[in-house]
Parts: sequence; C-alpha cells; structure tokens
Amino acid sequence: MTKKVPGPKEIPFIGNLYEVGSKPHDFFRNCAEKYGPVVRVRLEKDRETYIISRPQDIQFVLSNSQRLFAKGYHRDRILSMVLGNGLLTSEGDFWLRQRRLSQPAFHKHRIEKYADTMTQYADRMLRNWNDGQMLDVHEEMMRCTMDIVAKTLFDIDLQEPQYQGSNHVGKALNQVIHEYVKQYTSITRMLLERMPFPIPVPGNKRLMESISQLDQAIYDIIGYREAENWDRGDLLSMLIAAQDDDGKRMTPKQLRDEVMTLFLAGHETTANVLSWTIFLLAQHANTEKKLVAELGKVLQGRAPSLSDIPLLPYTKAIINESMRLYPPAWYISREPIEDVWIDGYCLQAGCEVAMSQWVMHRHAEYFNEPDSFIPDRWSPEFEKSLPSYVYFPFGAGPRVCIGNNFAMMEATLLLASIIQKFHIELDQGHDVLPEPSITLRPKNGIRVRIKKRL
Repeated sequence: MTKKVPGPKEIPFIGNLYEVGSKPHDFFRNCAEKYGPVVRVRLEKDRETYIISRPQDIQFVLSNSQRLFAKGYHRDRILSMVLGNGLLTSEGDFWLRQRRLSQPAFHKHRIEKYADTMTQYADRMLRNWNDGQMLDVHEEMMRCTMDIVAKTLFDIDLQEPQYQGSNHVGKALNQVIHEYVKQYTSITRMLLERMPFPIPVPGNKRLMESISQLDQAIYDIIGYREAENWDRGDLLSMLIAAQDDDGKRMTPKQLRDEVMTLFLAGHETTANVLSWTIFLLAQHANTEKKLVAELGKVLQGRAPSLSDIPLLPYTKAIINESMRLYPPAWYISREPIEDVWIDGYCLQAGCEVAMSQWVMHRHAEYFNEPDSFIPDRWSPEFEKSLPSYVYFPFGAGPRVCIGNNFAMMEATLLLASIIQKFHIELDQGHDVLPEPSITLRPKNGIRVRIKKRL
C-alpha cells in the first residue's frame, strides 16, 4: 500500500491557493518545516504539487532531468508564449541539440571578452548618479544590465539615437515581465483559470501586444544580422553561425526563442542579484566597510577588470550570501514522465515536483542563523562541507543555467564599480518586499539615497 504524502488540508475547488496568497516562497518553506521532506499541496485544478527538500532527493530529480523528468513548462501558457521553445522551456532531444548549438557562445574565453563592456556600462550609469540623489536602485540595475545584454547579445547600444527602434526590445520586455508578474501572482487569475468555461483574463491584451512588439523587434534584428553575414563577436553572431553535426543551423524561430530567453535571463536575474545585494549591504555597515577595504586594496581607485575577480574573495562571498537569502530564481520544478519513488512515496507521472532555492538556502540544518546576512560563512572550508544540491542559485544538473558564469562575472564587476564610488542608504519610508514570479524581484523597487565616497 502506497503511503499518503503529508500536507496541508485543501479547500474544495480552491485547493491551497488562499494559503499561498502572494507569498508562495514563505508557503513552501512553512510546508517543508511543518510536514517534512516531501509535502503534497494542490495549486492547480488538474494535478498535485510535491515540495521536496532533501538534497539527495533534489539531486535525484535534477540529475535525471532528461531521463525521468521533463520541465513541464508547456503548462505555463504565458511563459511558453514569451520564451517559445528556447533553452529554458524546451525538452528532450530538441533541448539537447539547442544546448549543444548554444554552448560555444558561453565558453569561458568568449564571455571573458565582455568584462570591459560591463565595467564601461557600469561607469556610464554611475556618471549619471549625483551625491545625495534619491533613486530606485532596482530600476537602475535593470536598465544597466539590459544595456549590457543588448550590447553583448546584439552588439547594440540602446542609449544611442540610431538604435531607438531597437530600444523597443527593452520597453516591450519590461511590459511583458510586468504583466507576467501581475498574472502569476494573482489569486483571481488562478481561480478564473479553474472555471469550466473560458473567462477573459485581465491584462491578456496588453501582454499579447507586448509579445508582438518584442517579436517584431527581435525578428528584425535577426533578419538584418543574417543578411549582414559577418561575426561581430557578440552572442547572436555565434548563434547564427552555430551548426550541428549535420551542418544544420537554427531556424529564425529557433533563434528568436533562444534570443528571447537569453535577453530575459541575461538581465533580469543579474539585476535582481545586484538589487538584493545592495539592499543587504545598506543594512550591514560592518560588511560594507570590509568590502570597501577589499576594493580599495585591490583596485586602488581604478575600474575593476577581469583579472581582479580572483582577488576579490569577499566580494564573491557577499554575492553568494545575497543569492542564498534572495536567490534569483526562488524555485524550479520538474514533471515525472513516469511514476517515481522519492523518500518512500510514489509520485505519479504528470505531477509537479517542486524544489525551492528559498527553502533550501534558508534551511537551518545546513546554514547557521539561516535568516541572517553573514558573508563570512562562505569560507573555502564551508563550501567544501556543504552537501551538493543544498545551494543552487542557478539550478543544477544537466540543465544548470548556461549563463551562470556570465552572470557571476557581471554581478562582481558591477558591484565592485558601484560600492567603490558610492555609499548607499535605504529610504526608511519605503517597504521592500520580495515578489516571487519567474524570478525573485523586489516589489515596488528599492528606494535609496546615494552618497559619493570621499
């Protein structure tokens, strides 16, 4: 007889949606702490979700993502419309082909060439900051990382007048993310989708218009670049030139889907990492003081470069700790393609198996004072002692984020550039709350006052 998986009681028709509310990250954590390493909840009308929180179980799922588990993103209508069949959403042999075609664009020597671009764009942003100015640091990080990804992906500077047409890419993408967040976190939307008859969902028209604008801009760029037929040294050139073993290249639709995925992931996640890191530093003066000392010793007032990154271990520790507390993706999930056994429970094919970075990164069994910001914990000894699949801010297994090295390099160089020049204070009248959707954003931004360092 199959054991019954523990979990919170469901309300007929609604399941556990009201308990989830606008804080699914806290709901997942509370479930893991109350019910154990495998928890059953119902968030969709036609399938069950199982939250798992043992590292060996997470390893089993993520390391078998091609054999026993699918990503199951076909169920997410909005994400499928936005990203198409790109690396984040595709499955099976098609995903493997696309991964192999895309991988050369992310070789270490290739992405290291973008370090100077990152610091140049950071410097351009900081030149527009004034002593004593109030600003939304999340908005600033989103703009800067979007400019960087546009340059490294398309070889386009969104701030130059001749690229104003291409600037629609950034504007449309922001609108897509905004509408996704509204719909993803809306209990009303989730309930409407459970109705036995179709009901128009608010925001769908705006979402479709934004996706259409984004498609047009990206297809225009791809078409122009294919006709141009030369390597600019950017990621799009690599993707256009990539061939599989049979000499086949990506179709315009495949290029569009990969570009859309890279554009979204390439700026949204890094912007969130930097925003949360600055938010945490603004509350911990001693940590900031230690970081400023490291930057002063290594950089001596000059802009950071690629060669400086290995010399900035405390900077890296701060980013690691920030991603522990506020992971850029707060959870990932898989869908078993056949019944699987986890921790003595049979999980049926087609269910959702959820693994939350928010839950694991704040797990008291693995992290002392799990809710506290303690960058000093990230010693080499601690990292070696930490079990695999406890800390996975960029995912893990065969489908680990292809751009994780790009993101870490960018976060390190931008953080060093910012903190070397500015001290940042939080606006105490502005509440900062996590908003979990595709990524973990700060809801309503992060208002700060910036002060130039003497």
